[in-house]
Amino acid sequence: MLSIFDLAAILVTLTAAFAWVNQRYVRLPRNIGLLLMGLLASLALVAVDLAIPKTELYAGVIKTVQQIDFYAAVMNGMLGFLLFAGALHVDLSKLRSRALPVALMAKIGVMLSTAIAGFGFWGLAQLFGIDIPLLWALVFGALISPTDPVAVLSTLKEVDVPEALETDMAGESLFNDGVGVVIFTILLALAVQSGGETQIGFFPVVKLFILEAIGGAILGLIAGYLAYRMMRSIDEYVAELMISIALVMGVYALAQYLHISGPIAVVVAGLLIGERGPDDAMSEETQRHLFSFWTLVDELLNGLLFLLIGLELLIIKFAPAFAWVGMASIVLVLFARFSAVAAPATLFGISKKFNRGTIPVLTWGGIRGGISVALALSLPLVEERGVILAATYAVVL
Repeated sequence: MLSIFDLAAILVTLTAAFAWVNQRYVRLPRNIGLLLMGLLASLALVAVDLAIPKTELYAGVIKTVQQIDFYAAVMNGMLGFLLFAGALHVDLSKLRSRALPVALMAKIGVMLSTAIAGFGFWGLAQLFGIDIPLLWALVFGALISPTDPVAVLSTLKEVDVPEALETDMAGESLFNDGVGVVIFTILLALAVQSGGETQIGFFPVVKLFILEAIGGAILGLIAGYLAYRMMRSIDEYVAELMISIALVMGVYALAQYLHISGPIAVVVAGLLIGERGPDDAMSEETQRHLFSFWTLVDELLNGLLFLLIGLELLIIKFAPAFAWVGMASIVLVLFARFSAVAAPATLFGISKKFNRGTIPVLTWGGIRGGISVALALSLPLVEERGVILAATYAVVL
């Protein structure tokens, strides 16, 4: 049985090795390169197992990968650090000027996408002869609707886009995963309690959603302001860096204890520190060290996350009947994403505030990644889990 340190050592070593191979020979964008190499390594091991059944190498790797709790690693480990690192670099003054489109896409857009993807997935499953309750199909809609802020933000670092579009993409991707996780949590609890029957009370659901989302934002604002005041009262970059790390871990843990949204709390805290900190709480030396540290954290965890997605193929069991549903789900989720972007923009008259071509870019830029996979892998061992996992993995890839 490998220890946590052994697992971390293996994953970090693989990430560094694959990153070197990608940079030296393949030259794909880092995240795509790591995902592709993790996927190819998984497929190579599957091929070895087919050619030489019951090989010790394959069995050993499977055992190692199975020791990784993907949900805990992403949702209770990486996500808080990744969201804080991303929010730290977002210009809050620009985000304020784009507050309406970002808020509409992150809230109304995610709910609309959940409904379209959920009902559509239920219809696809019936079409291909797979019986799945509507509530479980809506669970799929919820877990596949959040875009991956890690992938979106890393793409924006490498591509020149108009300033307003960059703000829209960064702001929406940071907030919509928090909203998506809240919706997923509510629908999953309802599906488990009701056995998949659609017995949903509207007002209790709305109340729970508001409490989680607004509670998370308030906690992030209070904790972020306290951390900012602490940083402002000293001038020592090591202590200030420690405060920022404690802020992420403390806020995320407290949010879970209070049953409010940890992702939203961390994003709000990161936006506040990133906006107020450099102006009057950090010296130039502190800024250099603190922002460099969080950039490194972002890059390292980013690489680990996409490598994990590729390796997870080894332990996901796909039935042949699920393949067609998975392929069709790619088109379905793209349509749901387009609707989630275009409908709020059209209905609320904010499309005129967008640059030309923004809606197509936001549609295709709605990348799914580690959050969706982590949520899918967190599902209980129910009959519907297999087809949901297959469709989620197809969309992410």
